Amino acid sequence: MADGYLTTHVLDTARGQPAGGLEISLYRIEGTKRSHLARMMTNTDGRTDKPILPKDQFTPGTYELVFEAGAYLDTVGTPPEQPRFLDQIPLRFGISDPDAHYHVPLLLSPFGYSTYRGS
Repeated sequence: MADGYLTTHVLDTARGQPAGGLEISLYRIEGTKRSHLARMMTNTDGRTDKPILPKDQFTPGTYELVFEAGAYLDTVGTPPEQPRFLDQIPLRFGISDPDAHYHVPLLLSPFGYSTYRGS
């Protein structure tokens, strides 16, 4: 069994605080096939309560996290737009080391975002 796992963390940079209550879905990508693996909500610290891809499910491959930014922005009272500039934010990335901790954070504002491989 691999020792690696996947976590995420969402920070609302416009408000200067963690993005609690943001829904995240995880998919595994194999060619043109997209398989849903998990759906979680961030807690008050902007993290999921457990790894979004735990050790017992962790394998190398291509994955996609989809962050429901529009619904989160609506919830926290960001002035609405129709349609929102950012609604769903998909991040597709590769996992190559089965024993590593992959941390994929999202820094979010209503009009932009960034990500990186964290630790």
